[in-house]
Amino acid sequence: MAGKNLPRKRSLFSQVFAGILVNSVYEMQNYPVVLLNTVVSPLSILLVIVFVSRGSLFGVGIEGGFIMAMFSAGMGLSSDLSHLKNDFKLQDMIVSSPTGWFIYMIGLSLSEIVYAIPALIVLTILASFGLSFTPVEVLEFVAVLLLIFIASISIGYTLSTFSSDIVQSFAFTRLISTVFSTIPPVYYPITYIPLPFRYLAYLSPTTYAAELVQGIGGYLSLSLTTVIIDWTVLIAVTIALFVLAKTKARWREV
Repeated sequence: MAGKNLPRKRSLFSQVFAGILVNSVYEMQNYPVVLLNTVVSPLSILLVIVFVSRGSLFGVGIEGGFIMAMFSAGMGLSSDLSHLKNDFKLQDMIVSSPTGWFIYMIGLSLSEIVYAIPALIVLTILASFGLSFTPVEVLEFVAVLLLIFIASISIGYTLSTFSSDIVQSFAFTRLISTVFSTIPPVYYPITYIPLPFRYLAYLSPTTYAAELVQGIGGYLSLSLTTVIIDWTVLIAVTIALFVLAKTKARWREV
C-alpha cells in the first residue's frame, strides 16, 4: 500500500509545487519590484504608528504588521487567481485535469506565502528588538496568523471564482484588505477606541486576532473569558469562510 501511495504523493507535491512556480517564483524572478509591495504595505503603517505614538506602540505595531502581511497575502490570492483564470484560462485546464480545487488552492496559497517572505523576514528582525515571547507564546502567535491566513485565502479564492476581470479583483482586494487590516485595531490596542464605537470593531475577525496577539505580547490584559471568546470566534469564522469557499465558489462554472 505504501508503494502505491508514493506516486500519488509525488503527484500531489508536483501539483502544489507547480502552483508555487507559476504564481510566485517566475514572477519574482522576472519582476523583482513586486517584492517591494509586500514589504512596504505593512511597514508603512507601522512607521506611522511608531512616529505618532513616539515609539510606545512599536511592539503592537510589529504584531499588527504580521497580521496585515498574512491577511494581505491571502487576499492577494483573489487578484492572482482572477488573472490566471480570466487571462490564461488556467482554471478551465485545472478543472478538466485530475487536480481538484483544494490542491489548486493550496499550491497558489503557498505561493502567496512566498510573496510575503520578505515582509515576514523584516518583521521578524524588528520583532527581535520589540517583542519577547516564550516558545509556547510563539506557537500561539503562529496559530493566530495561520487562522487569519486561512480565512483570507478562503475569501480571496471565493471572490476570484466570481470575478470576471482582474481590475474588479484588485478593487475587492484593496477594499477588503483596508476594511479588515487597516481600519480595525490591528496596529493599536482596541482600548484606544472610545465606546460605543469599540463594538463596531468586533465585526472584523482581525480584531479578535489582534486582541489575542496583543494579549500574548503583554500589551493587553485579557481575562480568560475574553481569550476563550477570541479563539472561539476566530476559529469559527475561519471554518465558516473555508466552508463557504468549498460550497459557494464557482469552481466548475467558469
